[in-house]
Order: sequence, then structure tokens, then C-alpha cells
Amino acid sequence: MQAPVEIAPLNCDDASMDLPQTWTVQAIAVVHSSREVVLDDDWDSETSSLHLLPPFDERSVQGLEAFSHLEVITLLDRVDPAAVQVHARRPRGNPAWPEVGILAQRAKDRVNRLGLSTCELVRVEGTVLHVRGLDAVDATPVLDIKPYMEDFAPRTPVRQPSWSRELMQGYFDSTG
Repeated sequence: MQAPVEIAPLNCDDASMDLPQTWTVQAIAVVHSSREVVLDDDWDSETSSLHLLPPFDERSVQGLEAFSHLEVITLLDRVDPAAVQVHARRPRGNPAWPEVGILAQRAKDRVNRLGLSTCELVRVEGTVLHVRGLDAVDATPVLDIKPYMEDFAPRTPVRQPSWSRELMQGYFDSTG
């Protein structure tokens, strides 16, 4: 099993915070993909595999093939800690889009460098999960995998600003 990863928050000016300074998490799988470079578009063209690490085995994924999609939490380990943002910025640096807080966008340059992706489960082969549309590059550590269930989707209408829809054009499909 891979060594646990400690995730430490950035220094905070608010001395009143009584939160722990670090948490230890462990990778449960590793992404295998032909994509080795982080690019923001065309993720649906990627078929990747998630290789479970010990002690996870076939019993850990028993029944998972009954689901069509997964939610995958990854550690964005290639993000330079110096690039992490905690305040407002323009998504993708685009001057046509408004400056919004880091918590109002899905940028990778986040304090804890966690990625969350919903992808299609193509098939399960032993301890290897084959997926499509996972926005993670080769060798990315996987911190958790959950089956996607419609019951956890929003139960009220979803709203989002127009700039975010522009940003997502082509993110999963290059014809976007």
C-alpha cells in the first residue's frame, strides 16, 4: 500500500481557527491513463483504469458493476503548492469572465488539491475499474471511489452562471 499522504492547509491569518492542521489520507487506487499532461478539455475521449491498492481486493468492489457511474476523489498531486489560490481569480485566467472566489469555481489550484469527478464505469475486472470521462492524468492517486446514485443528485433545479457553461464547452467533449 502507498504511504499515507498528509494534507496540510495553507497558513491562515485567522488565529481563531481551532481546526487540526493536518489530516492523513491514503490512496486506495492509482489512475492508469494514456494522458500524462493536464489539459482542460476532451476528457470523454479518455478511457482510464483505476487500479486498487492492497488491502482492497475483489470483495471491495463486489456489486459495483451494477452501477453505471462513479464519483472519484483524487489527489491533484501535480499542482504546485505555490500556485494554490485562496481568494478570487478569473477562471482559466480568461479576462472575459468575472473574478470569482476559488470556492465559486472548480479550479485545480485549491488549498487541499482534491479533485472530484463523476465518470462512467465501463467495466470491472478484478481490482481494476475501467472508466470513461475521468478528468485525471496517469499515476494520479485516488483517495476514494463511490457509486453515483441519482438520489444524491440535486433535488431542486440547478443554477449556474453563464461563464461556467462557456468554460465547460469542450471540457468533456472536444466538439463541445
